[in-house]
Amino acid sequence: MLTDPQSVTIAGTTTSLPRTSSGVNQAAYTSADGTVVLTISHTYGKRTRRTARLDFSKIAADPLISANNIKYSMSAYFVLDLPLTGFTPTEAAATLEGLIAALTASSDAMIVAITGGQS
Repeated sequence: MLTDPQSVTIAGTTTSLPRTSSGVNQAAYTSADGTVVLTISHTYGKRTRRTARLDFSKIAADPLISANNIKYSMSAYFVLDLPLTGFTPTEAAATLEGLIAALTASSDAMIVAITGGQS
């Protein structure tokens, strides 16, 4: 079980995320205002999937009717997709760390490129 609460920093603002639900192979952590949700889940079958997902929402002006505000939401997540045998947790972690290092190198250059639609 992960520690409770979790925290996440988005655009320089750190948000506390207390555990709001837990069940078999999953847990959710939600900000007090409900705008940030971290979900951790694990599924087991022919392969094992481990997922961390961060959902973020905000209220902003409607681009068509500026007098109206609407809710916008987005999510970011990673999935580790593993065979049942053959990789240790340390090897899986090293692979994910390699991806994170590539994404965040040179002041997050690859993240900026990907979010801008480059491939």
